Amino acid sequence: MTLNKDVLVCGSMAFDTIAVFEGLFRDHLHADNLKSLSVSFFVPSLRRDYGGCAGNIAYNLKLLGGQPVPVGTVGQDAEDYLQRLRSLGIDDSLVRVLSGTYTAQCHIITDQDNNQIASFHPGAMLRSAENDLTGRAAGWAIVSPDSKDGMFAHAQRLHAEGIPFVFDLGQAMPLFDGDDLRRMLAMASMLTANDYEASVIEERTGQSIAVIAADLQAAVITRGAQGSTLYAQGKQTDIPAAAVTQVVDPTGCGDAHRAGLLYGLVNDWSLYDACCLANIMGGFKIASQGPQNHQPKPQQIAAALHSNYGIQASFS
Repeated sequence: MTLNKDVLVCGSMAFDTIAVFEGLFRDHLHADNLKSLSVSFFVPSLRRDYGGCAGNIAYNLKLLGGQPVPVGTVGQDAEDYLQRLRSLGIDDSLVRVLSGTYTAQCHIITDQDNNQIASFHPGAMLRSAENDLTGRAAGWAIVSPDSKDGMFAHAQRLHAEGIPFVFDLGQAMPLFDGDDLRRMLAMASMLTANDYEASVIEERTGQSIAVIAADLQAAVITRGAQGSTLYAQGKQTDIPAAAVTQVVDPTGCGDAHRAGLLYGLVNDWSLYDACCLANIMGGFKIASQGPQNHQPKPQQIAAALHSNYGIQASFS
């Protein structure tokens, strides 16, 4: 039985700045003028969201009453993010502030056809490997998208400390070749991925997810509106998606799903029940704009888990 319920959440911490252009990019981008492009878009709608995989997972774990400990690097501009973590009761002792840098941030402009123009500044994230978690005990951990060096450094330290961890490839997928994936999977206890990422993992490793899962405690593949699939103990179990009130924004749904899975793992739930809770958390997230703006109450989460899957649980 797991005694330590802390979860080390290794990954990126970031700001997302999202602006809406009340027109269409194509009306302002002309093929014959692209060689000397100079455009400006008036964006009356603007919002800034707290994000990053570690931040998002920690936020969702806290909604469940879990004990997340984010492990990430931020810049000199992150004081409001740190204050937010503290106000939520999230332990920020392993969030390292690097002077002379900015927190990772994505700037996105979206037009009325949902086309996007984005830029990403990695900032302090590039030095995430410097954030040493050695000596910090936990029941479980996750290595989620971050700098490649940081992901490997965290995985090696967790493996050396004997802390089981979930490997979440996510947006770091372009950084990992087949050898990288095999090296990471050799240290991990579980794998999580969406169906597209899973197909890339299979292609690059030359192994099916079922074969990969045989060497792990489990692999969990999310499939959007089709739910998720659990590979464990030589079996493949399809888990239907939870009912959602509305579909607003998928940003951060994967992180919410990971949080539900981790909560189940650290509280010694069955893998099936943990995957069901993961689906529930993804369902709550998709009904809200932004990765950290949904606020379901513990009773709502428990009611959704029971009505969708017949599982009785309480959260505080």
